[in-house]
Amino acid sequence: MFSLAVVQLRVSKIKADNLGRAQKLVKEAAGQGAKVVVLPECFNSPYGTGFFAEYAEKIPGESTRVLSEAARDCGVYLVGGSIPEKDGEKLYNTCSVFGPDGKLLVKHRKIHLFDIDVPGKIRFQESETLSPGNRLSMFETPFCKVGVGICYDIRFAELAHIYAKKGCQLLVYPGAFNMTTGPAHWELLQRGRAVDNQVYVATASPARDESASYVAWGHSSVVNPWGEVIVKAGPEESVVYADIDLQYLADVRQQIPITTQRRNDLYSVNSVQEG
Repeated sequence: MFSLAVVQLRVSKIKADNLGRAQKLVKEAAGQGAKVVVLPECFNSPYGTGFFAEYAEKIPGESTRVLSEAARDCGVYLVGGSIPEKDGEKLYNTCSVFGPDGKLLVKHRKIHLFDIDVPGKIRFQESETLSPGNRLSMFETPFCKVGVGICYDIRFAELAHIYAKKGCQLLVYPGAFNMTTGPAHWELLQRGRAVDNQVYVATASPARDESASYVAWGHSSVVNPWGEVIVKAGPEESVVYADIDLQYLADVRQQIPITTQRRNDLYSVNSVQEG
């Protein structure tokens, strides 16, 4: 068993303030005993196609240096939410994960870009400015293997299934659902991914800012392998904690042994591009 902290950060247009508050809350989480800390999607900048190019950085860069130092100083595994990453002429929505020694463990570029159009409610096209990643992203801890996705990636059950198949027992999704998709699907998708694969699922949203051009739903959560929401934030800035109990996970898998009951002779889900 280990303690996981999810930081629901209030994100402003001032990058230095976002970085400073993120550092402070990571330190607070570590002080409460968290071994793994998760930050939200676009934690260093406002979320929006008009902001990505302005706030984009190379990796390593200013924001990832702050993350590396915070992980090392606090002795935690830090899932660095995401930042707009600049690589050559392309921009990506990228999550960097750092170990307790401050070293980069994995860099996940959002695989599935958020291109939706719900008439009368929301239209958003990440592909107007961002490029998609093309690799699966997992990292090892002394506790368990962890799979990483960003926001819209959670809608794709195949990705979660492959992560579980590869031994991940915790899936983390920094994500900024909105006031249309949030109340409809945020919790539903987390519970679905958790119960489908009998894993823990953690999501980290920015705090809600009604004055922002894109209003995040908030309600960062952790769901257990039975599909129960074991902790959930409100809309405001906060840090929430959950115990990740791997014995409980093993018990659930023994009670309902779907991992051994799958009809691999009839169907299968496999990765084409190895991460």
